[in-house]
Amino acid sequence: MTVLTDQRWLVLHALRCIGFANLTRLATATGLDAADVESELIDLAVAGLVRHEAGDFGGWGLTGAGRDADTTRTADELRTTGTRAAVTEAYDRFLPLNTELLDLCTAWQTRLIDGIVTVNDHHDPGYDARVLDLFVAFDRRAEPVCAALSTVLPRYGRYRVRLADALARVAAGEREYLTDHLEAYHTVWFQLHEDLLATLGIPR
Repeated sequence: MTVLTDQRWLVLHALRCIGFANLTRLATATGLDAADVESELIDLAVAGLVRHEAGDFGGWGLTGAGRDADTTRTADELRTTGTRAAVTEAYDRFLPLNTELLDLCTAWQTRLIDGIVTVNDHHDPGYDARVLDLFVAFDRRAEPVCAALSTVLPRYGRYRVRLADALARVAAGEREYLTDHLEAYHTVWFQLHEDLLATLGIPR
């Protein structure tokens, strides 16, 4: 049985939260060098904890054994660090923010015109600017929750880095980093949600 070092588990757990990913996405999610991620994936594959699918849309995913190993290691993390109460409190603060973010994403992707929900074609810069301002205000309220999580479990700090990077890209004109990119704000937030559920053992 392979030993789940902290770095190896970080890669395994990233797959648990993303679901399926290529090497580049895993390196971005973990903050590790791609070469280190690849090395850990090879060891995890030998142990039967991850699998690789080839092809243009290929990548890495967990096996059933890998999911079980991650569940065990995550539960051990909470027990040994004594952080379940703190993570639970942060999760309770996260939930209303999650509802708000979903509403903001809907507002970005659609508009109500003459009482009819219509796809937002982004031809109204005033409307888009108002929604973006709401995203910025949302991010300010979300930051303390991310900070609380990273204080008790430092691995959560990577989410804050990725969220800030996505929002900075949006501000620079790369609007796809709001909802329509693999590293979009909404995508990273979704992975944070998955991480919280996995960490606390809450079924989706």
